[in-house]
Amino acid sequence: MPVSGLRTELLFLAEGSGDRIKRRAIGAYLGLAVGDALGATVEFLTPSEIRAAYRVHRDMAGGGWLKLRRGQITDDTQMALALGRSILAAGGVDAHAAAEAFSDWMRRKPIDIGNTVRRGIAAYRRTGNPESLPSEFDAGNGACMRCLPVALATIGSDIAQIDAANQAQAHVTHNNPTSDAGTLCVLRMVQTAMLGGDRAALAAIADELVAQDPVFDYTRKRSENPSGFIVDTLRTVFQALFATDSFETALIDCVNRGGDADTTGAITGMIAGALYGPTDIPTRWMRHLERDIRLECIEQAQGLVRLAPLCAVAPDTVRG
Repeated sequence: MPVSGLRTELLFLAEGSGDRIKRRAIGAYLGLAVGDALGATVEFLTPSEIRAAYRVHRDMAGGGWLKLRRGQITDDTQMALALGRSILAAGGVDAHAAAEAFSDWMRRKPIDIGNTVRRGIAAYRRTGNPESLPSEFDAGNGACMRCLPVALATIGSDIAQIDAANQAQAHVTHNNPTSDAGTLCVLRMVQTAMLGGDRAALAAIADELVAQDPVFDYTRKRSENPSGFIVDTLRTVFQALFATDSFETALIDCVNRGGDADTTGAITGMIAGALYGPTDIPTRWMRHLERDIRLECIEQAQGLVRLAPLCAVAPDTVRG
């Protein structure tokens, strides 16, 4: 894909990127990166602290506790890209390939890394086993924040295959049934949005998760200052997504709730990007992403969809 700047990239997304599924895949990946970068500025702040500093946080600003450059991504997007590279190299989701990719990523001393992720990668290095031990304490959001490449590479698979692929990457660091269930729900929501599902269809999937495990119920009270617990994360994501009607309003609603805002922003961004498409992502946010990150998101999205069973069944749906 020859591109020569943001304007050309946006024109490509609007007119030259093939069918809806491919565009929505690109929207999901760019949405992940934008949500991560926007939310990172206010990570670990409370809603009242955000209001005091920004009134409403709505523009790329950088800073935050990590002292980021404006538009800089964090571990959420970095791990997704590492996972995506491993899937493209292996020709599918492979636990060993994912573990190696995560290990290489950690070796580069990322600006941020969660404790559960660090512990899981360290265990893989010691044992060579890409599946961490089951733990009731590993129900964090680290597997979910990076799951997008699995959604793209498995679209068209049956639910058991998607679940197995999810667990292959997730269990490198997060071997926990609550984390698995929440992440599988997000994978299904992304795929449903890519296939044309609306907010009601996505809410139905979220409601299935709540019926399966009522701890995920997102309807009782407003979720603010969410922790890294997958339940807190997804309650926040669901509320922001279902109370709004555009990519921009969903992201602003989400990150202004504070807490683990880079990850809630990343997950909201990947779902909303698949739902609304890449051209609904504000240009004022997109322009601040590093160009190499934008291009890798676009290229991975296209490459991962080509691997998916949907492509094998109906290749015309994913050709440009």
